[in-house]
Amino acid sequence: MGVSRLDVFYRRLLLTKLFIGGWGKPEDLKRIFEFRKIIGNREKCRSLVPKDYPVYINKTEEHADCKIHDGFFISPLEHLVPGILPPEAVKARFQFIVPKRWQKDRPVCIHLAGTGDHYFWRRRTLMAKPMVKEAGMASLLLENPYYGYRKPKDQLRSSLKNVSDLFVMGGALILESTVLLHWLEREGYWPLGMTGISMGGYMASLAVTNWPKPIPLIPCLSWSTASSVFTTADSFKMGPEFAKNVDSSEHLLVLSGGDRATVGLNSKAGGEAEAGRGLFIGGGLEGGSARVDQLLSSVNSSGMSLDTLPRSLLANNTLLGKKTDFAKCCRPSLHRESISFMKGVMDECTHMANFSVPVDTSLIIVVQAKEDAYIPRTGVLSLQEIWPGCEVRYLNGGHISAYLFKQNVFRQAIYDTFNRFCLKYPSRH
Repeated sequence: MGVSRLDVFYRRLLLTKLFIGGWGKPEDLKRIFEFRKIIGNREKCRSLVPKDYPVYINKTEEHADCKIHDGFFISPLEHLVPGILPPEAVKARFQFIVPKRWQKDRPVCIHLAGTGDHYFWRRRTLMAKPMVKEAGMASLLLENPYYGYRKPKDQLRSSLKNVSDLFVMGGALILESTVLLHWLEREGYWPLGMTGISMGGYMASLAVTNWPKPIPLIPCLSWSTASSVFTTADSFKMGPEFAKNVDSSEHLLVLSGGDRATVGLNSKAGGEAEAGRGLFIGGGLEGGSARVDQLLSSVNSSGMSLDTLPRSLLANNTLLGKKTDFAKCCRPSLHRESISFMKGVMDECTHMANFSVPVDTSLIIVVQAKEDAYIPRTGVLSLQEIWPGCEVRYLNGGHISAYLFKQNVFRQAIYDTFNRFCLKYPSRH
């Protein structure tokens, strides 16, 4: 199967701007990793968010066929991991589009935002309003931390400054989605489901792993882990020819600060090919947590900055447990080790296999683009393997073209999943 050239261009354009501030503060990363162990287990999270958690509506607009409510609440992450969110992101904001006439029941689908989807206009126009007309279905649009009203003042557009920001965003959205699901239940809406496109679909999947009841889930153009997006370049070309390009210096992603040592990767992707399948299949899942602990203990004991990660880890013999003399280490080797470590950290915090399986996987319809080059799937566990029983639908085209022109396919998948839920669980209790 070919890949979309538009996706390749967009991927390179986007990834060059991410994580320019480095990994984030070591103390923040330590708290994030500890919290991940809790939030990845649904049973441990049952009491994290009270069912009566306060939610407020502060504005309502009347439209011809719907009402649009603006609301807010304080992110539970601020209570559970104080200070981890930037001040601008502490208040979670949402928009609730409710039809004036329901066709059947009072269904609500929560839409989480994809990359670059600031404020509410895009989701409201392309998904929520058509869903009111087509199916009499309400939509609740939650704004991501680090986006729109919740964007830190020193952040440039959608470009997260630190790797840790991505993990904080995920943890916040899991808890905030739980707040909204509880609130919608209290208000008498039913059935409830979750969706999102690209990163929004991935975040919706994370949120559903934490919900203790059967719930429709429709992740569109997303996959099982974020690591492949940030540690794979031109992954669709993976093969022996990559090794020839190992000395390429055209970097897509620069993650470190001080000495500018790269934790990113070459656009020609030479580094990872030599390591082969080991870096891409299970590398992070098997050793991610141990490597994270090694990283943090090394940083804490030596007082080193996390921004000098590759150099520091190699000098202290901690990365992957290998005894490597940095002076004798060639750049490609450092590069490969850095990518492997990045993959381990990403998989530890973002891989769906590290989270609970949704209560009823038959209520999941995944929509994928056949020529998607933005979300690499090569060598990554599929959602069918992690969530047996889920359905995957494929559409023609790449990631960007699907996002622009296939919104109707996404909406149909939502309607089908909600109908499936109502047939299987006809009562709200």
